[in-house]
Amino acid sequence: MSFQAYLDAIEVKTGKTPAALLTEARERGYGPDTRAGEVVQWLKDDYELGRGHAMALVHVIKNGPVIGDKHVGNTGAHRDDSNVLHLDGRAKRG
Repeated sequence: MSFQAYLDAIEVKTGKTPAALLTEARERGYGPDTRAGEVVQWLKDDYELGRGHAMALVHVIKNGPVIGDKHVGNTGAHRDDSNVLHLDGRAKRG
């Protein structure tokens, strides 16, 4: 599953865009220095997200919407179309 597919699945499960969850994370004081386990636990407790999905959001909290080029354009299920993740929701992409 690609990074973007994980974020899209999070939106489907929670009803919140990745951007909305990122805002919520910042309001809780989570940022680049927050331990991944703390964010994973929050997402599990509040949204019943599993570790894989939570770690995709941890990446965004810690690094922003940019992913490494090694994930872009190669073949396979983990391929993303761009190195910039869409955080504003599936509906905004058309």
